[in-house]
Amino acid sequence: MNVPVGIKRIHDDLGVNIVKEEMDLETAQTNTTAKLPILKQGEYDMWRLKIEQYFQVQDYALWDVIENGNSFKPVAQATTNADGTSTSLILSPVTTEEKAQKKNDVEARSMLLMALLNEHLMTFNQYKDAKTLFAAIQTRFGGNEATKKTQKTLLKQMYENFSALST
Repeated sequence: MNVPVGIKRIHDDLGVNIVKEEMDLETAQTNTTAKLPILKQGEYDMWRLKIEQYFQVQDYALWDVIENGNSFKPVAQATTNADGTSTSLILSPVTTEEKAQKKNDVEARSMLLMALLNEHLMTFNQYKDAKTLFAAIQTRFGGNEATKKTQKTLLKQMYENFSALST
C-alpha cells in the first residue's frame, strides 16, 4: 500500500500498524498559516496585494496595526529612590484596549515574519513592531522608483551582454 508523502507507517510493540504524520518545518509553517503568501525575491508588488487581502480577511485589526501602527506606546517612568538613585520603569499595557492593541501588533508582526523566506528572517527580526517591519520589507523588496529604474537598467545591460554559443 502506498503511503502519502509525510505519512509513515510504524509498528507498535504489539505489531499493530500505526500511521504517523511527519512534517518538515516548511510544511508545518504552511499548514498553520492557511496559505499565508510567502514573499519571494522579485515578487513584492503581487505579494503586497496578497498579504493585504490576507490580513483583511483574517482580522482587519491586524492590517490596521500594520498601516497605522500600534497606538499603545510604552512610556518609561522614572522614579527617584530614597538613596538618590533613579530607576526607569517601562509600563506595560494596562487597559483591555491597550492589551488588545499590543496583541494585534505582536500577531501581525509574527505573521509578517512567517511570510518571509528563512534567509530573510534574521535581517527583519530586529523590527519590534508590525508597522516598522512592513516598512522595512517594502523598502528592501519594493524599493522606490529610483531603485526600480536602476534594477531595470541592470537587467537590460545583462540582457544586452548575454551571449550564447550558436551550437
